[in-house]
Amino acid sequence: MNKKKKYFISAIFIGCMFFSCLKITAQETSKNLIISKDLKWSERMALSIMKRAPKAWQIDHNDKPKWDYKLGLIMTAFENLYQKTNNPIYGSYVKDYYDSVISSSGVITNYKLEDYNIDYINAGKTLFDLYKQTKDERYLNAIQQLRKQLETHPRTNSGGFWHKKIYPNQMWLDGLYMGTPFYARYTAEFDGGKDFDDIAKQFEQIHLHTLDKKTGLLFHAWDESKKMDWADKKTGTSPNFWSRSIGWYMMALVDVLDYMPKEHPKRKELIGYLNDISKAVAKYQDQSGLWYQVTDAGKKQGNYLEASGSEMFIYAFAKGAKNGYLPASYKKLAIKGFEGVIKDLVTVDDDGEIHITQVCASAGLGGNPYRDGSFEYYISEKIKVDNSHGLGPFILAAIELEK
Repeated sequence: MNKKKKYFISAIFIGCMFFSCLKITAQETSKNLIISKDLKWSERMALSIMKRAPKAWQIDHNDKPKWDYKLGLIMTAFENLYQKTNNPIYGSYVKDYYDSVISSSGVITNYKLEDYNIDYINAGKTLFDLYKQTKDERYLNAIQQLRKQLETHPRTNSGGFWHKKIYPNQMWLDGLYMGTPFYARYTAEFDGGKDFDDIAKQFEQIHLHTLDKKTGLLFHAWDESKKMDWADKKTGTSPNFWSRSIGWYMMALVDVLDYMPKEHPKRKELIGYLNDISKAVAKYQDQSGLWYQVTDAGKKQGNYLEASGSEMFIYAFAKGAKNGYLPASYKKLAIKGFEGVIKDLVTVDDDGEIHITQVCASAGLGGNPYRDGSFEYYISEKIKVDNSHGLGPFILAAIELEK
C-alpha cells in the first residue's frame, strides 16, 4: 500500500472516530464532556446543559420524555447554535429530543389538540429545520397537527387566540411567543404567506388591550370578559408588569419579522411595536445592566434582578439592532445587559460547567392555587438555578452578540 493511500485511509478512520465520539458525547454522562473556558458563552452553556442532562428531556429534572414549551425554547436555542457552528453534537441533541417525543407515524407524546393550549405550539418551531434536514415525514405530520390546532383554537371576540381553553377569553403576553413564530413560518413556507394579517392581529390585540400609556410597558395579560378577579373591571388587564412576559412578547416580534415579507403592509406596524416596547423597557434597565422581576418596581423590598426576562430583552435588543428594526444604540444596551448576566448571575465550576442563577421558576394568573398578579405574588414564586426559562434565552442572547 502506498503512503498516500495509507494516509487517506487513516484520515477517514480518524474522521469517523471523531464524529462517533461526538455522537457518544451528546448522550453520555458528565465525565465525558470537557467545557473549555476558551469557548464562547453560547457553547459553554450548551455543553453545561448537556453535561447535566445527557438527554434533553431530562432538563428541569423531568423523569420521562414529554412535549413541553420550555424544552421547545431550549431546542430552538440549540438549533440556532447548530446552524451557527455546524457542530453535529448540537444537532444530534435536538434530533434525539424530538425522536423521543414523536412516534414513527408523527404522533406527539402527551399532546392533545382539544386542550387548546397555545404553549403546545412552541415546541414545534424546530421541526421545520428537522424536516428540511431529514425529509422524515413524521416531522411534517407533527407540524401539520400543530397547525390544525390553530385552525380551531378558541379566540376572543376581537380575534386573539385564548391562552388556553382553561383560561377563556384571556390573552397573555407569553402566548405571542408560543404561537406566532410557528404560525409565521408555517404560512411563509406552506401557505404562501396568506395568514400574516391574522398573525399581526395577535400583536395588535395585545398592544391595544395591555399597553399602559403611563409607562409604555405591557401588562401581563388581558381578560376580555373582565370576569377574573385579577382583571381590572374597566380595562380587563392584570395589575402588574412581569419582565419575562414582556420578554416573550419582544422575542415573538423579532422572530416573526424573520418570516414576514419586507413588502407586507403589517411589517412596519410590528417594527413600530418593537420600537415602542424597547424604548419603554430600556428606561427600566438597572445600572447592573439587568432588569427586575417586576419591571417597574426597582428596588422595592422583595423585588430582584431576574435572569430570564433580562436575557429575553438582551436577545430582542441585539437581534432587533442587528436586523435594522431598532436603532444601533440598542446593541450597546444588549452588551451591557449580557455583561451584567455574566458578572452577577452566572457561576462557573472548577471544571468549567456554568450555571444561571436567579431564574423565576414559573408565574401565571388564576388557576388553583389562585395567582392574583399582585407584586407580592410575582416576588413569591420560586427562584431557581438552571431553570429552563433561563437556559434557552441565555444561549439565544449569546449567539446574537457573538462575532
